[in-house]
Amino acid sequence: MTVDIKSIMSGSVWKINVSKGDLVTEGTDLVILESMKMEVPIEATEDGIVKEILVSEGEFVSEDDVVVVIDK
Repeated sequence: MTVDIKSIMSGSVWKINVSKGDLVTEGTDLVILESMKMEVPIEATEDGIVKEILVSEGEFVSEDDVVVVIDK
């Protein structure tokens, strides 16, 4: 089963903290967004393994865009 991790707001991807295949736990900061000079972390909502990273650093994302897929 996979879990889609979505952006909670619009902004630019400032930093990606994980790689495909990484083991993550709930609460791990996966991606850091930058919006209006604020850094906002996107956290894992489940424990699992990073299956896909669907964004790249510098890319603009909208609210509810899937940024990472976790395999439970």
